[in-house]
This record gives sequence, structure tokens and C-alpha cells, in this order.
Amino acid sequence: MEMFLDGTFTPARDGRVMPVTDPTTGESFDTVPLAGPADADIAIRSAARAFETWKRTPVTERARIQKTCAAALRAAAPEVGALLSRELGRPLPGCLHEISRSAELLDIYAEEGLRLQATLSLGSATGEKTIVTRDPVGVVVAITPFNYPINLLMFKLGAALVAGCTVVAKPSEDTPLSTLKIAQIFHAAGLPAGVFNVVTGDRALGEALVAHPTPRKIAFTGSVAAGKAIAAAAAGTVKRLTLELGGQSPAIVCADADLDKAATAIARHGFANSGQFCYRVNRVYVERPVYADFLARLTAKVAAMTVAPAGGAGELGPLVNAKIFANSDQQIADARAKGGRILTGGARLTGPGFDGGYYLPPTLIADATPDMAVMREETFGPVIGLAAVDSPAEALAQANDSRFGLAAFVFTRDLARGLMLCEGLEAGSVWLNDIQRSSHFVPFGGMKESGLGREKGRYGVESYLEYKTMYLSYEVPE
Repeated sequence: MEMFLDGTFTPARDGRVMPVTDPTTGESFDTVPLAGPADADIAIRSAARAFETWKRTPVTERARIQKTCAAALRAAAPEVGALLSRELGRPLPGCLHEISRSAELLDIYAEEGLRLQATLSLGSATGEKTIVTRDPVGVVVAITPFNYPINLLMFKLGAALVAGCTVVAKPSEDTPLSTLKIAQIFHAAGLPAGVFNVVTGDRALGEALVAHPTPRKIAFTGSVAAGKAIAAAAAGTVKRLTLELGGQSPAIVCADADLDKAATAIARHGFANSGQFCYRVNRVYVERPVYADFLARLTAKVAAMTVAPAGGAGELGPLVNAKIFANSDQQIADARAKGGRILTGGARLTGPGFDGGYYLPPTLIADATPDMAVMREETFGPVIGLAAVDSPAEALAQANDSRFGLAAFVFTRDLARGLMLCEGLEAGSVWLNDIQRSSHFVPFGGMKESGLGREKGRYGVESYLEYKTMYLSYEVPE
């Protein structure tokens, strides 16, 4: 498949390509262009031309087109879902669910765009008026990861489009095909040429996009290290930033918690998408009186999870590539060397249907200590560390002893204690007594090194707008 620029599929200027691999077998099944700086410039120029018209398109029309795109995405779900499943390795039901949530977010952003307003100050003198309005930022570069490539793109694209911005998207090298297909679908649904462009390539392409002087904003989801590099490069032209970076999210299980409910929620959330997402449960602190009981309940639920071999059925798929697998594998080895107990999982799956991919079963590590990597660094894989604590206060202190601050989770029947812990946790989102998917209506983002800015709801749309104050003077009839 080729890049999608200015409404048409386009090869790289120099003709280079890179493979797209099926993670379940390790086999290449397609190629996409390996674009460079010249291709980045072409895409950005296309977006800049389209911006001159798109920013003047009434927001009611932008919202109408966006809702049409959402409907087209739903209609194409079987085709897009199959493509996403092939390039990501996730079982098809999870891919279809991602498409459904993505279309829902597009609709919500469109509705939030219709609620945007300017204000007129009442404090002006006679013959003067002061209007505060908002203009679209301009051309936006959206750089997205492999794990939820459609949904995390819509975090950015849906907000940018309804705000009046145009977008150049660079998907992950692992999952470019679904993004390219969506660009084609949206163009056919009525999105004008150049408003949404997709370029494919490696890190060098991302660097060229960030360094280009024309874009006014970079929206990025990915690692802390990459986010810091983007922020440093963007400072040269004072680009606006939305950075949703890594997470190392803690859960606190108090002695009075509903242990079965807590175990169910942590197992479901911690191992969804084979642990390949940023705000999953990574580490758990359990009060000592219920530690053994909770470990037994959680182990039983996790051990019952199924991993789908190539061509087979199951709840979880493989990790997307060798690098992602190696991170989990190294954290398991580190925990073993430091005295951690492997309760379930812990070793790569092999045999028919597994040998071609990086399959790791859901893994629980008990008696984890603060010096273990699984308790300090993002895993991005199906591994959870667990530790006993003597009090909720100790759990809170250990939970906050981290450079990350994306999400956190608390389980207790005592509402006052739960609210105290939620308020004390240094995280952008906190869940009490259950773990639902993050809502599309409220802000999502992190504290500390987990990022800058917020996405979703009106908060996401507003991050693609600049305030403008207009001072008006006029003659007052006598």
C-alpha cells in the first residue's frame, strides 16, 4: 500500500519501501513507502494548502463531514478490522471494538466542535467592543504508536479536524496499513484532499516532520524518550505540543476491598491487548493481611486466560515485535534474579502456532521489590508485579515514587479512604473500585514524565485552537 497524500495514493520519491509483518507468523505480507524528508515536505505542503480553505469552512460543515466519516468507518469495520488484526496480531473482536470506539470519538468531537463559542466582554467603553475568539492552530503532525493505531489517531485527528486544522499523520512502522485505509475511506466520504495526509517511514521521517517549519503543532503518543526528543526539536520553532507518553500505573488493594472484584478488574485491564497499552495496571500494592488471598484469586483468573496461536482463537495475541517482547522478557529475568516469584506465565510460548511470533503468556510476579524494573519502568507487555504493604499510606508513597503519572487504581470499601487515596495519587486519571475504559467525554493525559496536555472531549478540541483577542472601535450615533 502507498502513502495517502493530497487525496491519492503516492509512492516515496525515491521508491524505497519497508515491509509490514504479521506478528502471529513473523512473515511479511505487504510493503509501504519508506518516506524521507522530501516526502514529508510534500505532505506538509499539501496540508498547508488545504488549511487555507478548511479553516474557513463553517464548523457546522466540518462537523457534518466528520460525522459522515464516522459512519463510513463503522460501515468499513469488517475490512479495516481484518487489516488491523493482520498487522497487529490482536484477535479480531478486539480490533472491531477499537474501530467502534474510534467512530464514537469522532462523533463526540464533532459535537464538541459545535459547542465552541467566542465571548464578548461587557467591560468595554462606549464605542468599543472586545471579542475573544479562537482560531485553529494550523497544520498538525500526528505521530501514533502501534498498540491502538486507529483509536489513538482519532484522539488527535477528530479534535484537529473539527477545530479547523489539517493533519499529516505518521503511523507506527508496525501498523501503517489501517491508517492508510482510513485516509482513503475518509476521502471517499467527503473529507477534502489534503486535509488528512498519511506518510509512512521510520524515525528519520518523524524527525523531518517535527523539524519542518510549517506545522504549528505536534500531537504524539509514544515513549517518554521519544516525547522528550520531540519536545526538544519542537522548541526550535515553538510548536504547540500534546504528548501522551509512557505509564507505569499502580493499583492499591486495601485490606477491606472486594478482592474478587479487584482481581477481575486488574486481570482484565492489566492484560488487555497483551498488556500493550500505556495506562494498564503495571504494579499492584496489596495490604499484607489479604496479600496471599488476593494472589490466589488473581492467579486463578490470569491462568485461565487463553492465548490465540496463529490461525487460532483466544483472548490474547502475540507481542508486536522483538523489541517489545525483549522488554518484558528482560523485566521477568530481572525480577527472577532479585527474588521475585513467578506465579503464572514467565516464559515465551513455543510449538505449532507460536514459533513464528513473540508470544508471552500473561505473567504475574509476586514479592516484587522497588528495585525491580517491573516496579519502576514501563513494561508494555503482559507482566504485572505485586508487592505486600503494611498500610494504605505505604502503598500511596510507593505508588507515587515514580517518574510516571498517567493512571492509577484503588480498591477499598471505605469511601473516605478511597477518596483520600485518589486525591493523593499523582496521576492524570484515577479509578476507584473498578476499571472501565477511559471515557471519551473527559480529559485524558498524564502528569510528570507521562506527558503534556490532554486529549478527548472538549479538552481535546480546545488544544487545537489559539485564543485571539479582537479590539473593535466604532462611532456611536448621537
